[in-house]
Amino acid sequence: MALPTTPRIQKARPHISQNENLIFENSRPGSRAYHLPPSDVPEVAPSALVPSHLLRQDDLSELPELTEPEVVRHYTRLSTWNYGTDTGMFPLGSCTMKYNPKINEWAARLPGFARSHPLAPEATVRGNLLLMKQLEEALCEITGLAAVSLQPTAGAHGELTGMMMIRAALTARGDARRYVLIPDAAHGTNPASAVMCGYKVITLISRKNGLLDLAALDKAMTDEVAGLMITNPNTLGLFEEDIAKACELIHARGGFVYMDGANMNALVGIARPGDMGVDVMHLNLHKTFSTPHGGGGPGCGPVAVNRELEPYLPCPTLRRVDDQTVVFDNDRPHSIGRVKAYYGNFGMMVRALAYIRAMGAEGLRAATETAVLNANYIKHHLQDDYEVPFDGPVLHEVVFNDRRQQAYGVRNGDIAKRLIDYGFHPPTMSFPLVAPGAIMVEPTESESRAELDLFIASMRAIAQECRENPEVVKTAPHLARLRRLDETAAARQPVLRWRPSPAVKAAGA
Repeated sequence: MALPTTPRIQKARPHISQNENLIFENSRPGSRAYHLPPSDVPEVAPSALVPSHLLRQDDLSELPELTEPEVVRHYTRLSTWNYGTDTGMFPLGSCTMKYNPKINEWAARLPGFARSHPLAPEATVRGNLLLMKQLEEALCEITGLAAVSLQPTAGAHGELTGMMMIRAALTARGDARRYVLIPDAAHGTNPASAVMCGYKVITLISRKNGLLDLAALDKAMTDEVAGLMITNPNTLGLFEEDIAKACELIHARGGFVYMDGANMNALVGIARPGDMGVDVMHLNLHKTFSTPHGGGGPGCGPVAVNRELEPYLPCPTLRRVDDQTVVFDNDRPHSIGRVKAYYGNFGMMVRALAYIRAMGAEGLRAATETAVLNANYIKHHLQDDYEVPFDGPVLHEVVFNDRRQQAYGVRNGDIAKRLIDYGFHPPTMSFPLVAPGAIMVEPTESESRAELDLFIASMRAIAQECRENPEVVKTAPHLARLRRLDETAAARQPVLRWRPSPAVKAAGA
């Protein structure tokens, strides 16, 4: 069996059974990670302190019993099995998994920030409010829009918030509309957000070059359409070159334009959506502005709006009294109301402002330029081995497909598994849907040319294996701690808690 030969090759490790739980199955009765002195406090029946219906009914005898070194080694070992931007390139297309500068983490952990309580009196958190207002103002400058709400805590949450504001503005006009137009190259959450806001979705089929079809937009835009939700750059990594014309068309017929800003890593410092005619958009601080992304959160998805939609922002908003004083403003009669308890994920806001201030205008622009350069560099060096379904220069990400590899019985999922053997996290697979067999790569600006060259060499080696020895790809990974899992069973029948094996129960008895 051929093995990878690039410098990133991982050393072979013993395979671990999918049913093996290293810490739990090693439980030994009597082992302890702590020793407490005899209690000098009189015992009190638990029911005297806690209502009986809140007391745990089952005993704890089935919990594993281990020594402190065993517990520490278990969790330390688990940490080495994880892959993240601190350990290597994380080329998930559409997700912008860039490196998180450690200065951001330091700033977020300053006691005055980290220990702030969301219910603290407003007068005691003036510094926090000032920081949030400074972040809002920076995001207004970056997007070219008039106002920002930091409340939403994810991109899809921001989408829903934006669509709620559009609906509120149309309602205030006495203009009830039922439909939203969404190109097929938009992010998949866009249709869900529109539907959750009460709209029906009309899908616009892109042109053969992967871009918005203005003629189809013109035909579909009637007085029953609330507006257009568009992702720019779209999920193919292509800039929607007709965005300004699309905005003019929508506005002329009384609609609004929502832009999904999840791919803003390709525009910051170079182009502003507000200048293109966009009315409202969200930003992903946990993508574009380097705050941690993945593992379920926390996220932050601020929404930026133009002057027309500003009255409908979620309340409270932040209002400047003077250069050093910012207060909450709840006097917002047209507001759509709160969309988040308290005021969003504050720690993510600290990280984002630290990133923006550290980079400055020139640094933010340089990051965008480098992200675009890196994506085009990968495209240039891999397009002879992997098909590019939509030609033309890309921005921050590039989409290949597995059409050439299918001739050898290999699919994109096999390529993803084989890439693990080469020491890389796989790219995004099978998305966007407009590119069947998609392999979506986003290197971001974080990666050096040396790292990109390693990734390119690995992908080329896999393409050669597909031609010469496809079985080694179809049965990958070979060097990972776990081999191929039953992904269907994992999704439909997840194991969410540990239960002792019969052997452990017998030992305990």
